Amino acid sequence: MKVCEVLLKMENISKSFDKIKVLKEVNFELRRGEIHALVGGNGAGKSTLMKILTGVYKKDSGNIFINGTKIEINEPKDAKANGIAMVFQEFSLVPTLTIAQNIFLNQEQKNRLGLIDDKKCLKKAQTLLNSLHIDVHPEETIDKYSVAYWQLVEIAKALSYNSKILIMDEPTSSLSENETEILFDFMKHLKEKGISIIYISHRMEEILKIADRVTILRNGENVLTQNSSSLTLEQIIEHIVGRELEHAFEWQKRDIERKEPVLKVKNLYSKRHNLNNISFELYPGEILGVAGLMGSGRTEIVESLFGIKSYDSGEIRINNKKVNIKSPQEAMNAGLALVPENRRTKGLILDHSVKDNILLPILKKLKEKLFINDKKGRDITEKLIKTLSIKTEGINQKVKFLSGGNQQKVVIGKWTAHQPEIFLMDEPTIGVDIGAKTEIIELIRSLANENKSIVIISSELQELLAISDRIIVLKNGMVARAINREDIFSEEELQHAVQKG
Repeated sequence: MKVCEVLLKMENISKSFDKIKVLKEVNFELRRGEIHALVGGNGAGKSTLMKILTGVYKKDSGNIFINGTKIEINEPKDAKANGIAMVFQEFSLVPTLTIAQNIFLNQEQKNRLGLIDDKKCLKKAQTLLNSLHIDVHPEETIDKYSVAYWQLVEIAKALSYNSKILIMDEPTSSLSENETEILFDFMKHLKEKGISIIYISHRMEEILKIADRVTILRNGENVLTQNSSSLTLEQIIEHIVGRELEHAFEWQKRDIERKEPVLKVKNLYSKRHNLNNISFELYPGEILGVAGLMGSGRTEIVESLFGIKSYDSGEIRINNKKVNIKSPQEAMNAGLALVPENRRTKGLILDHSVKDNILLPILKKLKEKLFINDKKGRDITEKLIKTLSIKTEGINQKVKFLSGGNQQKVVIGKWTAHQPEIFLMDEPTIGVDIGAKTEIIELIRSLANENKSIVIISSELQELLAISDRIIVLKNGMVARAINREDIFSEEELQHAVQKG
């Protein structure tokens, strides 16, 4: 389909929260039948701009045009009335309902008596699915289908409102490579039908593959709008962060005194959790990388150390003192902190504020007689927000409204407030954009420079090579190799060690 006609125009959009300007006269344009990627780092303004477009937030100034006609979007129903729909990162489908019931949830088809008409619902769902070339049976429950089809049904649900503009927020975050290809084929079909897509993702390779154009925001301002065919991955990344990333991912040799380990694990064994006599040491101020394939035992090690998972035998020593950790509280008392792989379910209380989450591990320290010293708690929170550059509307903003990178900074911040000696970090940069990734890497380096000892698990070998002083490679629940970072000369070498053990 020829892409040229402007369908949506957002002109000079500005928005502030508590006198902090998060959007500064931003311009965004979407053509009919176009896939337009919207990218940017933490706090760049992507989410705020889309929330204005979908009626979640009201703009302070600026104009929005659809087909050249100026419109006002003050609430979500205004966006829906103008053919704008959003597919969120988290699925909204009910597993036990049929596909048809999920598509028409809250807009059920009814008969003359005002009762729900399931036959009419099925018929309309089948017509919609056929028009979109989605090969599923609307009378079946959605839980019988793979995650890729959940995503397609979510899109069908959004398009059931006769939407012409579809906003897709990190749609591939839970998809495999093959499932991603299914989604991309489907998006191309939507494009041919004249549907326009705003595509938000931190996966730069996908953007270059699927998008017609790319708009980059940084610090609430337009940086670039350009055809994706004329951009390289490096150019996109440099525009997102405002600088070249060579130094962020460049290994910096650090002098570590390996005399007495702060943590010593000897012959840790768990039949249930596939740990086969794991042994390693961690020294003061050291960053120890943990590499390995899925199922090699990486997460099981840190969760065993933190008292989440039990082990059958073995010995754990902290500062040469034998410890027997059976709960996270005992781990905290021993000077450990865990940044879990899934921050949203295991690292944060999403409906609570930034302040509540940061102070959670230190409430006992803030207690004075029967009461919490609220002023002290506010001071600690505000200091950490500033130190960690957490972009938030304020200390009382709910963490569920923060970007992924800022959520992760809150997780790290709450443990920093607790002042542990040892940080256990499981995929600390997963699901965050490239700008946030560099900030988190620098944060980890600064913690190590303060003599904190860090165990970091990452599936991204480039990240491990950039940050680690030593790397242990796991295979089948065992330490297959321990390598000094200075002895690894390429990512290919580490990849070979991970594959072969």
